[in-house]
Amino acid sequence: MANYEGINRVGIIGAGTMGEAFIAALIRSGLPANAISIVVRRAEHGKELSSKYGVIVKELHEAVQSSDVLILGIKPQGLTDLMPQIQPSLRKETLVLSLLAGKTISGISEGLKGHSSIARVMPNTPTLIGQGMAGYSLSSGVSAIHKKFIDQLLSATGKSIEIPEELQNALTGTSGSGPAYFFRFVEAMIDGSVALGISREDATTLTIQTIVGAAALLDESGETPTRLREKVTSLKGATAEALAVFNDAGISEIVAKAMAASARRSEELAQ
Repeated sequence: MANYEGINRVGIIGAGTMGEAFIAALIRSGLPANAISIVVRRAEHGKELSSKYGVIVKELHEAVQSSDVLILGIKPQGLTDLMPQIQPSLRKETLVLSLLAGKTISGISEGLKGHSSIARVMPNTPTLIGQGMAGYSLSSGVSAIHKKFIDQLLSATGKSIEIPEELQNALTGTSGSGPAYFFRFVEAMIDGSVALGISREDATTLTIQTIVGAAALLDESGETPTRLREKVTSLKGATAEALAVFNDAGISEIVAKAMAASARRSEELAQ
């Protein structure tokens, strides 16, 4: 359980899927629920989250003014309108932690009239179950206490790495959008199983457990994906036939092209 030295209150603006995941992570890591303030658009949603977690629903000005850390969990396109609303209430020492894809530290700092303590975090959806992968970048004004807070918080969401901000768009194309690539492949495997005569229910069970097991083996074995693939691929066997189809279709090129498209769109969102 984390000891959040120097952090007494955390505010979260926007408590959608990812915002709620960070509420859960903060509580899971030891921050009292009543030390978390949330700002939401719909009063009913705020009541639901307050009832579920014990967090405090506040008006925007009050939440910003009272927070040692302010987490921005709104949609990226809402940032331009939000910054002038929070800037007058924002304390100089408050850490602003942005979860917004494509939004740069310099852009946020400029919109907040030179605010210097900013972290840019790109999480992914497995954060919802504490199995996320996040990459984060820091402004030069982030203190050691705030850096420690970020590391402790993100350890409660899964794993994290600190990266130079210029790699954030590449990170989006890798781990940010990555779960969707995986889910799309699962869809295709299930459909392929059904086409072979297996019921959809059984195909779903077979596919999910196969991929969960393969991921666990990759994580725990210490071996490279190439070596593990080679171990299961007999010369001229059934697996080799399947992999040949993937290779003939240019799977590596397709994946690289898709990842580049995600990174490019992330860069466009920064404009």
